[in-house]
Amino acid sequence: MPTLPTEPPRLLALHGPVVAVFKPAGMQVHPANDSADPDLCAWLAAQPELPEGLSPIHRLDKEASGLVLCAATPEARAEAAGWFSRGEVRKIYLVLVFGHAHKKGIIRRPLQDARRRRPLAAATRFHLEEPLGGFSLLRVEPETGRKHQIRRHLAGIGLPIVGDDEHRPSHALRVPAYPGRLWLHAWKLGLPDGTEIIAPLPPELVANLEALRAGTAARG
Repeated sequence: MPTLPTEPPRLLALHGPVVAVFKPAGMQVHPANDSADPDLCAWLAAQPELPEGLSPIHRLDKEASGLVLCAATPEARAEAAGWFSRGEVRKIYLVLVFGHAHKKGIIRRPLQDARRRRPLAAATRFHLEEPLGGFSLLRVEPETGRKHQIRRHLAGIGLPIVGDDEHRPSHALRVPAYPGRLWLHAWKLGLPDGTEIIAPLPPELVANLEALRAGTAARG
């Protein structure tokens, strides 16, 4: 079943010519030719308090929630896009996975690129934020930006993300207060000047964590 947005986008921060917004799960960033689903570009254009011409600078999967940076002018978009291409933006995600993760690790495994028709180098770092019974809350930092990199890398080491229909665990494990969406949230961006912007977890993910913590405490 497709995820539908449970809340509207919202402005998070203004940083010079760059605007940080929250994108809910179920909303695509750019319009799709074959879809009438809501998209972030249309929302940006409809906000009278925001600068005209705002456009997202980078991608975020439709099924994920969290931070998206936008800019209004070609010059600002080119400058910010350069930050990403040079690896000057620190991207941190919060992810809930099935299984017991190590305290930290780095996954270096090439991923097949459909457009280039060959594997491309990819690296993903992770740290265990909180063990939650049969689940693990991770802080994840991708060093490269391959399509579905976090999902594919974590599933490849036996830690599929909760709500990822393409990479399900082999065992049936009930998810208390299941949020009904991919448990992948773009939580924090660190900009080249040292500025950090945070998108708080949406309510459905907070409720899921609270249920898992209550269950973990009850089991002693």
